Amino acid sequence: MTRSGAAMRTTPASRGILGVGLGLAAALAFGAGGTIVKPLFSEGWTPGAAVFARLVIAALVLAVPALLAVRGDLRPLWRARWVVLAYAALAVAGVQLAFYASLQRIPVSIALLIEYLAPVALLLLAWVRTRRMPHRLVLIGAAVALAGLVLVIGPTGGAALDPIGVALAAVAMIGVAVYYVIGAKMPDGIPPITLAWAGFVIGAIVLGLAGAVGVLPMHASFGEADFLGTRAPWWVPLVVVGVISTAFAYVAGITAITLLGTRVASFLGLSEVVFAGIVGWIVLGEAIGPVALLGAALILGGIVLVRLEPEGPVTSPLAEPLPVTEPVAIVADPG
Repeated sequence: MTRSGAAMRTTPASRGILGVGLGLAAALAFGAGGTIVKPLFSEGWTPGAAVFARLVIAALVLAVPALLAVRGDLRPLWRARWVVLAYAALAVAGVQLAFYASLQRIPVSIALLIEYLAPVALLLLAWVRTRRMPHRLVLIGAAVALAGLVLVIGPTGGAALDPIGVALAAVAMIGVAVYYVIGAKMPDGIPPITLAWAGFVIGAIVLGLAGAVGVLPMHASFGEADFLGTRAPWWVPLVVVGVISTAFAYVAGITAITLLGTRVASFLGLSEVVFAGIVGWIVLGEAIGPVALLGAALILGGIVLVRLEPEGPVTSPLAEPLPVTEPVAIVADPG
């Protein structure tokens, strides 16, 4: 059994509740980030510049607690450098780069739908790798959650999709999958907060280099922007997103993965699209239609079904031999 699978089956109820709470908090923080940053785009900010800024802010905010968590010893990060680099390049910078690049070629709804197929991809990967079919509750939950995701995002069909755009969205999906896989198998000696911080530092460097060479367009303005129904300086929404929707969200998300395992945490992450719709409705007045509400209910129902996966049969340990307290008769060999 994998470490993540063992975590799901042996996690006490209190750890499970804490994991679900942190997972939902992370999803809410991630989902709110887009709504808070969106007004900056109308003021002249490019997505690349906004993402770069949020990563820099998150790296600065977590620097001291991340270093204190390892007592200033960065050797564990160096020993796990390939895992840390994969996390930073794929789960942090890669997701952002690939997703925003895909938006230039395919509709945002299609890009989101492909990106959030990560839990289903992880489920199928585990099925292929272990050659053991998941429990029917998990399969039903995955199907229900996927149907809900389609209803919430509401992809539009008709036009032929750009294959490069689809491929870029698939890269973003892989980055999300890496986020869950590495979160479930934390490198030894690296706390979640330190891994997140290292990911932000390296991710910011990657995005900065991409902007410097012209791969990622970067432009920013330094006036005021809409923020929660009022006007505020440009740095206010960026600080909120950097602290809450990036620093807190990643740390809470990684911790939830370690408590719940990859499968449950990844499906719980689908609630991000639900929270994004709710926050957009409250802050930006973007109405939620009845179809999207039905989709949200299906996503939550699918998560519950995945979480209710029963434990497999437990093999009882062999009984210890009883001590011999009576004399043993020795019978002569008849041969």
